[in-house]
Amino acid sequence: MLRPRIIPCLLVQDGGLVKTVKFKDPKYVGDPINAVKIFNEKRADELIVVDIDATVNGTEPNYKMISHLAMECRMPLCYGGGVRTAAQAKKIVSLGVEKVAISAAALEDMSLITQMAEEIGRQSVVVVLDVKKRLLGRTFDVWTHNGTRNTKREFIEVAKEAEQRGAGEIVVNSIDDDGKMTGYDLALIKKLRESVKIPVTVLGGAGSLNDISKVIEECGTVGVAAGSLFVFKGPYKAVLINYPDLRQKDELIKRALRV
Repeated sequence: MLRPRIIPCLLVQDGGLVKTVKFKDPKYVGDPINAVKIFNEKRADELIVVDIDATVNGTEPNYKMISHLAMECRMPLCYGGGVRTAAQAKKIVSLGVEKVAISAAALEDMSLITQMAEEIGRQSVVVVLDVKKRLLGRTFDVWTHNGTRNTKREFIEVAKEAEQRGAGEIVVNSIDDDGKMTGYDLALIKKLRESVKIPVTVLGGAGSLNDISKVIEECGTVGVAAGSLFVFKGPYKAVLINYPDLRQKDELIKRALRV
């Protein structure tokens, strides 16, 4: 039986760990390798690492950094940032990474999803949809390049095509809620959950473990990812890597699923 996953999401810029609010004003919060070591100790379910500069700058993935992260990481690792070809994805997987995430490159050419699925296996292909609500509307557009380019494509349409093309997982990231720590957009998550059959991971807005519990309670077995929640502590956002212990996690999931 699939189990909900609670996933730290780390953003990397210039080799450092950063955090953003609504995809803007990245704040340095530490060293990513040190963060990985702490999440190892805390037995996190999975880890997402995204290089937020690679796609914007048009650079190759930083294979040296990826290799160091993969060697240190003792949990499933998903890497995203700068991936534009199936060959790059294959190289990243060869370094010990379980999943490769793509966003802008997939939106430019959806056949890349199929190429990657054929090269590294569907289960390793993750399509990230950074979404923002349309003005005066209830639908969401997919944005790329750190939320600076609007593809003007509706996110459910893109998610369905990504699934059909061979994606093994969809990550939906709410730009409007990024870093605000005021809760997830449950309506957005439900809409995606009902529209695709592949695993779904949600990101953007977590301010407490209760917010994670609400997602699982309302949307079932999904991956629930968070950034600020797992790198900040307290009202003044002191930098402190944290994650629920096994007892807290089990109680949270059992309570949310009512088992």
